[in-house]
Parts: sequence; structure tokens; C-alpha cells
Amino acid sequence: MKAPLLLHVFPGFAVGGAQVRFAMLANRMGPRWRHAIVSLNGRMECAERLAADVSWERVPFAAEGSLPQRLQRTRALLRTVRPDLLLTSNWGSIEWAMANAAPGGVPHIHMEDGFGPDEARGQKARRVWTRRLVLRRAETVLPSATLLEASRHLWRLPEARTHLIPNGLDLARFAPGGQGGDGLPVIGTVAALRAEKNIGRLLRACALLAGEGLGFRLLIVGEGEERAGLEALAGELGLAGRTRFAGHMPDPAAAYREMDVFALSSDTEQMPFSVMEAMASGLPVASTSVGDVRRMLPPEQERFLAPCDDVALAGALRPLLCDAALRRELGAANRLVAERDLDQDRMFSAHASLIERLLMSRAALAA
Repeated sequence: MKAPLLLHVFPGFAVGGAQVRFAMLANRMGPRWRHAIVSLNGRMECAERLAADVSWERVPFAAEGSLPQRLQRTRALLRTVRPDLLLTSNWGSIEWAMANAAPGGVPHIHMEDGFGPDEARGQKARRVWTRRLVLRRAETVLPSATLLEASRHLWRLPEARTHLIPNGLDLARFAPGGQGGDGLPVIGTVAALRAEKNIGRLLRACALLAGEGLGFRLLIVGEGEERAGLEALAGELGLAGRTRFAGHMPDPAAAYREMDVFALSSDTEQMPFSVMEAMASGLPVASTSVGDVRRMLPPEQERFLAPCDDVALAGALRPLLCDAALRRELGAANRLVAERDLDQDRMFSAHASLIERLLMSRAALAA
């Protein structure tokens, strides 16, 4: 018998938190499931993270046309592919939840990882109502307590169908090492270069620190539509000589070992993989206080969380640049919390258990 077929729908399959989590889970489960992947914007960079024994195929989909036309094509594709389970990711794939919402649809897991720049300061009423209506029959998975609260109290989804599954990672890959060299301290970040990540805020904060005469280098790992503008901004701020845009890295573990301080400058996050990876790498974190970041970090880190403001982020970074012993102390505390809370095995087990339960229920109905 063929392994069950899981159809995954992503707004795009570039490297991001949801995509990386899927690749990790698919690699762990190997041939246990087959995977079909729809990337609505056509990007597929995260496919290079899939192991050789993962059975997967790309399913093309034309995302243009009116909403009724797109829903009709979606239903037709579901009938053609005939997946055993549909897995959708974030608001960008919500139309697939709409198409599948009628009785008799495919068993469905919807995963929400956070919000884009258009909802960084509050959710749109239309999207709240849409989620409330079309996700009632789905199983909804959230990685953060902040999102879990939204799903139950704002979207009003059934409590029995909402699941908190925190992200996890391979702690061994991100083991500490390499920090504290003899050169200038390195501030680093790992992020898709999109508006909501607000790397411009990090650049402006670093310009303030450079203006005070502080020595450091800046490492920005990631790719995206904002790269050209950010490179230009670094030049305008006088940071070009100390800033390296490393671009996309399939495995960023080595990049964290080049850093002395990790910085997160986002306007909106939930449980960001980059903060988890920095913690596992034994790095201190200076971050905007968004999503579950405060819950993720140990109490010692609280004074290095800042409002979404350039000056405030510079204030969080300043003492970390000036005190190597403090960096080591906070990095060790972050690593201990990562070992306690962020092991990937619990994440794998929870996701696999939910998927297998739905597959078994479908098989029982079909018998």
C-alpha cells in the first residue's frame, strides 16, 4: 500500500518558519508519508532542505482570477490529487480552507504562525470573521500561547480543535561555539528580508551605536524583496563597511557561530525559529518585545527586550556590545532554557500524533 498523501499549501515555499518546520517533520518521518506541495507564489527554496528519502512532488496551481474562479480550481485540484490530509499554512492559504470547508471535505489541519506587516498592529475584522467561519471544522495548530489565545477568544474556534504545539529544533546542530573571539563583536540576525522583519530598524539602531564610537560588525543572513533597499540604507547610514549581507543559507547553524549577539527587529512575530536557534547557539538576544519572545527567554534577558523603536533597540544592544562577560552569562542561560524547552522531539511527536489521528479517522470512515 502507498503511504498516505499529505497536501501542503504554502503562500510561498521560500525559507521561513512554517516551511522549515515542515521540512524538519518530513525529514524525521521519511517514507512514512508522501507529500504534495503547492507554493502559491512559485518560490521553492525550502525544497533543498528535504532529505533524499522524503517522497514529495510539486503541484502547480494558477493563483490568478476572481475568488470564485480560484475556489473552483482549488476544489478541482483537491478532487484530482485526492490527498488523505490537507495542511494549509497562514492567511495566504485561507482560500484552500474555504474551498474545503463544506461537509465531506478532506481532513484538514491549518497552521497559523503569525501575521504580516498589514496586521502587525491589530487583526483585520474581515480576516477574523473569515477564520472564525472557515476554520471551525479544521484542526488549528498554533506555535505560541499568544496565537492560542487569539484562536479561542478572537476567532472563537472550538477549544477541542485548537492545539498549542511549540516549535522545536535540533539542539545538537546549534551547539554553542565560536563566540568571544579577539575581533570586534558581531551583531547578527537571520530573517527573510520582508517588511514585517524591519531590518531597517536594526540598521538604524546600529547607526546610532556606531555614532557613539562603539566597534562592531553586523551580519544579516537571509534573502527577500527588501534586500536592495536595505543595502542602500546601510550605505546611507555609513554602515556599508561593517555590514555583510550573507544572503540565503540553507543551513544557518554556522552563521550563528560567527555571532556574538543576536538581534531581532521585527514588528510582529509569534515563536520565531531564529530566536530559538540563537538560544540553542548560546547567544544573548536583543529583541523587540513581540509575540512569545518574552515567554521564550529566561528572566535575565528581560531588560534586553525593547519596544518597536530604533532608539530602544539600540539601548538593548548597547550593554551587550560593551560586556563580553555579560554576553557569555546570558548565552549560557539561553542555552539551558533551550535544552529544557525547545527539543524538537516533543514537537515531532505532537505533530505526528495529530496527523496520524486524522489519517486513522479517515481510513475508518472509508472502510
